[in-house]
Amino acid sequence: MRVVSLAVHPVKSTAIRPVEKASVTRAGLAGDREWMVVNDFGELISAREFPPLFSVVADNAATGLAQVALRLSAPGIEPLTVDLPHDGEECSVRMFTRPPMTARAAGTQADAWLDSALGTQGFHLVWCSNPTARHLNPEFSRPDDHAAFQDGYPVTLLSTASVARLQDWVTEHAVERGEDAATIGSDRFRSNILIDGVPEAFAEDGWSGVRIADVDFRVAKRVDRCVMTTIDPQTYRTAKEPIRTLAQHRRSDGKTWMAVALIPDSEGEISLGDEVIPHT
Repeated sequence: MRVVSLAVHPVKSTAIRPVEKASVTRAGLAGDREWMVVNDFGELISAREFPPLFSVVADNAATGLAQVALRLSAPGIEPLTVDLPHDGEECSVRMFTRPPMTARAAGTQADAWLDSALGTQGFHLVWCSNPTARHLNPEFSRPDDHAAFQDGYPVTLLSTASVARLQDWVTEHAVERGEDAATIGSDRFRSNILIDGVPEAFAEDGWSGVRIADVDFRVAKRVDRCVMTTIDPQTYRTAKEPIRTLAQHRRSDGKTWMAVALIPDSEGEISLGDEVIPHT
């Protein structure tokens, strides 16, 4: 089993940024989801509610821009470089129904850029200045585990075997309905790590942990999926797949499942081609 894709998302819900290698910290892959967009009330704005966020490309040192905290680019507007707001205004932010977190506001220039790029008003960019202050669900984590603005846990992993099986199901059901089959790529799930060579689809569900290069991860839980996976990241169009098919084959406890959440137990560097050793 090998790593075939690595990705970070410097600003939550913006374009996927593929990388050849990544530094793993206890808070996840360095540079991943360290920023997010919120409304005037400090509530997360994600592509689930506002798909055009996918058009924003965010780059940082993790994506190859050395000495740059964050650069934002989008069609029809000049890129903007944003500094880390160490002295920025502290604000309370919230993701979904999770407890509020303290973040730092990037400032009015970044906010104005977002509004111009996206044709909005009242969007604000914030930075996770202290990931260690965020506590994870104690049912699946330890007291010192933490993350930045990732949904629930620091890292997500998916196998090509699972994506292929899902595509087979989608195609089979489309044929039964007399419809054209939707193409479901791994990008719909925005995982950090995609691996190949897994002998059986969804085998990752049964792992207790995994070692990649010299880095050890615990498997916290499976990842429950939302309607964001139904948005085509290129066209922003929303359809019924893959949630419709996942609900037929991968539904339990009232949720649909795809990929697993990982918590790093050590730090180091992982790269494309690295061997993946699961623990069961």
